[in-house]
Amino acid sequence: MFAFDGGMGTLLQARGLKPGQSPEAFGLANPDIVADIHREYINAGARVVTTNTFGGTDFKLDAGLEVVSFNREMTAVARQAAGDRAFVAGDIGPTGKFCRPLGDVDFRDLVEAFKRQIRGLSEGGADLLIIETQFDLAECRAAVIAAREVCDLPVAVSMTFEDGVSLTGTRPLTFIDTMQNLGVELIGTNCSAGPEGMLEVVRAMLPRLSTPFFAQPNAGLPELEDGRTVFRLDPETFAEQIKPFVALGAKAIGGCCGTTPEHIRCASKVFEDVAWSLPEPPERDCLVLTSRAQSVAVSPHRRSKVIGERINPTGKKQLTAELQAGQFSEAFRFAKEQLACGAHILDVNVGAPMVREETLLPDLVSALVSRVQAPLCLDSTNADAIRAALDVYPGSPLVNSISGEPGRMQALGPLCKHYGAPFIMLPLLGRKLPVTASDRLAVIESLLREADDLGVPRRLIMVDALVLTVSSKPESAKACLEVIRHCRDEWNLATVCGLSNISFGLPARELLNASFLVMGMTQGLSAFIANPGSNRLMESLSSSEVLLARDPQARDFVAGYAEWKPTGGPLPGRDSHLAGAAAPVETPGQAVIAGAAEKVVELVEAELAKGRDPFEIVDSDLIPAITEVGEKYERKEYFLPQLLQSAETMQLAFEHLRPHLEAVSGGKERVKVVMATVEGDIHDIGKNIVILMLRNNGFEVIDLGKDVPAERIVETARRENAAVIGLSALMTTTMVRMEETVNLVREQGLNCKVMVGGAVVTQDYADRIGADGYSRDAVDAVKVAKALSGAVAESRGA
Repeated sequence: MFAFDGGMGTLLQARGLKPGQSPEAFGLANPDIVADIHREYINAGARVVTTNTFGGTDFKLDAGLEVVSFNREMTAVARQAAGDRAFVAGDIGPTGKFCRPLGDVDFRDLVEAFKRQIRGLSEGGADLLIIETQFDLAECRAAVIAAREVCDLPVAVSMTFEDGVSLTGTRPLTFIDTMQNLGVELIGTNCSAGPEGMLEVVRAMLPRLSTPFFAQPNAGLPELEDGRTVFRLDPETFAEQIKPFVALGAKAIGGCCGTTPEHIRCASKVFEDVAWSLPEPPERDCLVLTSRAQSVAVSPHRRSKVIGERINPTGKKQLTAELQAGQFSEAFRFAKEQLACGAHILDVNVGAPMVREETLLPDLVSALVSRVQAPLCLDSTNADAIRAALDVYPGSPLVNSISGEPGRMQALGPLCKHYGAPFIMLPLLGRKLPVTASDRLAVIESLLREADDLGVPRRLIMVDALVLTVSSKPESAKACLEVIRHCRDEWNLATVCGLSNISFGLPARELLNASFLVMGMTQGLSAFIANPGSNRLMESLSSSEVLLARDPQARDFVAGYAEWKPTGGPLPGRDSHLAGAAAPVETPGQAVIAGAAEKVVELVEAELAKGRDPFEIVDSDLIPAITEVGEKYERKEYFLPQLLQSAETMQLAFEHLRPHLEAVSGGKERVKVVMATVEGDIHDIGKNIVILMLRNNGFEVIDLGKDVPAERIVETARRENAAVIGLSALMTTTMVRMEETVNLVREQGLNCKVMVGGAVVTQDYADRIGADGYSRDAVDAVKVAKALSGAVAESRGA
């Protein structure tokens, strides 16, 4: 075991960093101060020091600072201070931007920004890279992929979680699964909590963790004291509270906000004589697919997974026509129906005439990512289309497929490794089909050797058992079962098959398909591509899981089939993987709940055509719907992607209704809210989400942007006669600027209220600075703004 260093910002503040001042610019102007901090941590027992480059990308560096040279210089400072006494970790923080479709930045632009930073870190002499305090899985992927494209340095990745989930809805285990697919060398969590609050996050990572892990907690939660942010967890207590991490098998321990060299000195003593070994994960040897919010583990020893086949234009005229026109309504419908029927994974194929797959596949994948929590399977023979779709997917999708076609493994194998994407290995070498089991196994073995030579890990490989129809090849089913069994027993590889191929050309196909599924499951069939809308198929799946002892106490079977009848009963009750999957989308409100932006204007227009009052549509349909979305978000049924999708749908509806509303009301004024990120802070993700929600709830929002002085905020509120000021801050060094605005409002006697929020802000902090309200997230901000504006209206009326 070894120790990372602790907080940099805390010590820089003690040496002259002013509130709101850029730590990067301060460090570049004062390299001796930064070097002294590095040496203090090394003297305290740290064996890894992190460079003062947390905000070292184009998106966050102060104007005038060149990315590569800045990162090179700061790394050289750390390198010289460390000498041969410690390793230097090049520090890479979040950019403060979201990838499309959540934000306005392309994935490749994010990769290129990270590559420029990493080039400087590498040239400066970093021994490893640490990608830390991440809150979005897509950005984590971008940083890791950038690192692999620039250098061969080891990579550590750390995500921050609040209440067991990241800002964009990723849970610790899904984060672990995705990073392990990418092959990073060290995985962990940092910030957001003290050691005790972080412990459950680490425990949630352990079921499939086969990579060394680390933890860097804060010195407790921030508090305000005499205008300064302080962390009250003392070094001795900090060290005592990290002991459980050592017992769980942490490879390294460090500190984040508020920790000092003394915290690291005390922590180092806890494990100085501990012999480290990687704990054996309880859920090992499985292939894992992930979306931003969900993991699906696939293994011969786990429940079989359904890959929904319906998003495929073959034989579907309407879907084909829509894809040719670049439209996706039918694809969304198929996604919704399949997930409601129990599909775990969705196959996505856009291979239709007059379609450019390299453009359309990523477009459809990006659109589905906003609506679907289940992982996707990228189904195309076009390598460029696969590459483009991998760029827009936030997790680890399944690639369908890599065959023995000359050059295909060389083209796609390294690509899948680079993006951490599991793939289906198809045992085909040429035009001749391998009919016998021995022929197929020989091809599989050859492809496995080829993958091994390319450095493609077997954890990314799922074998297609290659189902051939029994109407023309009577022995093909038996051969397929033998292949499945061999892959399970000899190679411990997951297997998949296109189930309906077995019955082609025969009557009662559903009956044959279901029978073959049961036989395959007994041999270890891990997943199958089929239509989950087949009752007989899903009945066979559920009953087989009971008989194979993979449905404890038959709980799922009982829940799904208690009312079953021989003529066909209800499908198993399953948690939907799609926001609003089981609900119809026939009204504007239902469109908002489902995030069906493509339908909402049409539905609003239909309501207007019925003669409905536009205010009634807003008050009776849209507002209750967005309120329900907020409640789902608070209950953790929805996460940030679903919240944004619904909010954007609401905004489309509201903008379409705006002329009608103004015509009826004569331009009646709405309650005004001034929103700003405080001076010195350049983060605006949280603020922008709050603004979207406020506007969708009828507020008029004046957005002043980021890094806004208190004087400008208060002057704007006075000029606009705003009822509420909303302040955001992400950093402990800038949150103190909130108090300036609160005090200025009081000094000038403005009759308006101030609400505050942000990652580091707490209710206690809001109370200490005299803010009128505190919101923990965008949904809560709407409630607080309504309460505060109501109080202002009452006082102004009086």
